Amino acid sequence: MVCSVATMTLTPHQRAVRSSVALKALMAVTGLMLIGFLLMHMYGNLKMFLGADSFNHYAEWLKGDILYPMLPKGSFIWIFRTVMVAAVVLHLYSALVLWQRAKAASPSSYKARKTLSQTYSARTMRWGGVILAGFLIFHLAQFTVHSALVSGSFGTTYADSPYLMVVGEFRNWWLVALYGIWVAVVTMHVRHGFWSAFTTLGANTSEKARTVLNACAWAVAVLLFIGFMMMPMAVLFGWIN
Repeated sequence: MVCSVATMTLTPHQRAVRSSVALKALMAVTGLMLIGFLLMHMYGNLKMFLGADSFNHYAEWLKGDILYPMLPKGSFIWIFRTVMVAAVVLHLYSALVLWQRAKAASPSSYKARKTLSQTYSARTMRWGGVILAGFLIFHLAQFTVHSALVSGSFGTTYADSPYLMVVGEFRNWWLVALYGIWVAVVTMHVRHGFWSAFTTLGANTSEKARTVLNACAWAVAVLLFIGFMMMPMAVLFGWIN
């Protein structure tokens, strides 16, 4: 009863502040979920170096065997995809609402802050998210739906071997170049997002904490860039064939 009365007496400004705090926390949590997914995806990509059998087995395991027989075969991947799509939507929604509120609250000071010499990743955070989402759609259409394969139609050879599909796609130098640009944008986004997420969640409490947090953010970003680029570069130069 006391809580409900206290809530009713909040001013519109106080309610907006609480709402913004909740949105920042939502953006932080969903952002960390997506970073975790990127790390897992990177690890899976590196199985290409173990050969066709290992990578194909991994791809088959992802589609059907996770948590089987606790869950029906093939159901976990759809649950996982639904959770990840929800995380992306909520992350973008919270980021958009917070940006609109900041701009509406003080347009002149917001414009001034935009021109400050912050880190490049911080200044391009919003556009980085848009680029990330756009290429992610293409990436899913290419390797998951198989409707955007650049090396031809999805034939029986590719259907039987995800390994051959990946090799066939990344033999195209221009695709590797585009992929590299996308990965660079992603890692810039991750570097700033990692820092912002843990700051929002209360980890940025001292100079030492800021130093550690900044080092961790850079470490995760560099690890993701190297990890994601190793495989397509190895395919392009014939080290994986």
